[in-house]
Amino acid sequence: MRDQQHDHSHDHDDPRHDGKTGHGHDGAHDHEHEHGHDHDHGQGRGSWWHRLRHLLVPHSHDSQAKVDPALESSREGLRALWISLVGLGITAAAQAVIVVLSGSVALLGDTLHNVADALTAVPLGIAFLLGRRAATRAYTYGFGRAEDLAGIVIVVVIAGSAVAAGWTAVTRLLNPVEITHLPWVFAAGVVGFAGNELVARYRIRVGRRIGSAALVADGLHARTDGYTSLAVVAAAAGAWAGWGWADPVVGLAIAIAITFVLKDAAREVYRRLMDAVDPAIVDQAEAALRAVDGVRDVTAVRLRWIGHRLHAEADLVVDAGLSLVAAHEITADAEHQLTHAVPRLTAATVHADPDTHPGAHHHPDLSHQRRNRQEPLGG
Repeated sequence: MRDQQHDHSHDHDDPRHDGKTGHGHDGAHDHEHEHGHDHDHGQGRGSWWHRLRHLLVPHSHDSQAKVDPALESSREGLRALWISLVGLGITAAAQAVIVVLSGSVALLGDTLHNVADALTAVPLGIAFLLGRRAATRAYTYGFGRAEDLAGIVIVVVIAGSAVAAGWTAVTRLLNPVEITHLPWVFAAGVVGFAGNELVARYRIRVGRRIGSAALVADGLHARTDGYTSLAVVAAAAGAWAGWGWADPVVGLAIAIAITFVLKDAAREVYRRLMDAVDPAIVDQAEAALRAVDGVRDVTAVRLRWIGHRLHAEADLVVDAGLSLVAAHEITADAEHQLTHAVPRLTAATVHADPDTHPGAHHHPDLSHQRRNRQEPLGG
């Protein structure tokens, strides 16, 4: 009685349920779910450190805002990638024009850096396309994990950006370079920061909404590029004031800021690779299952991300005197309610144990007892 797939469309207020529905669920919901949870922002909310981190690192207050159908969420992720890629392309093109006018080698390097980093949309776009492929006999869960692999690529590129920024800053400290055409360089830095920040906000917002850690990491990456461009602005302002050391010092500060962004992006991708989920979601799933009429206990709930979609497995305890059909109805109802309660849950497997033998640890003994009964006398 496991993982029978079906598609359906229904109203939350309609209690009717199709009797053909099985325990597994791989359907699309066109309704919205809300999920609130508390999280700690750390001590000293009014401190300068908290304000700095709040500026550099996006929070996930809206991360559970909406459940999209599996295919539509992939389409939305792809749309976010291509739109943001065009935005970064326009930004780089504007910077390139100013490079030609100003002849600034430093700005040329920043422009090339932005172009190269914008191309991280390519592996993530490929991952979204792969994730839309149907499961096969070899890849029975589908190809959603490609997103997590793309997330690793993005984290590596962010790390490379931090190293490159730090190396360039140290090199310029040791070998100062005069910045020329300061007004144009200043304007190009502003354009680079604005373009990257807009792209970062867009990618992070969409990534949070569809549950894609890789897209969020790519948004954080765009944000690091913005702060790298902002370093050009600070360096130009410092050079304008006659501070020749401003360029490398600001570059070092930006390299340090990138490492904080790198830490958060790497942690998010690592948690996905290790099948970590928010404990509040597990609590929510257990509460939804316990609220189903006929469920006496919930002995296990397991959740995992596959790309930007959640899969669940649950073990329930029901009355041992129930018929197979009655137990099936309870688990089907439990699975159905679970898909309503948990955002982005696209598949669930629900198993029922009798209250005389609750929990999976009874299964080996039950199997042995059944095998012994089936053996012929004297066998």
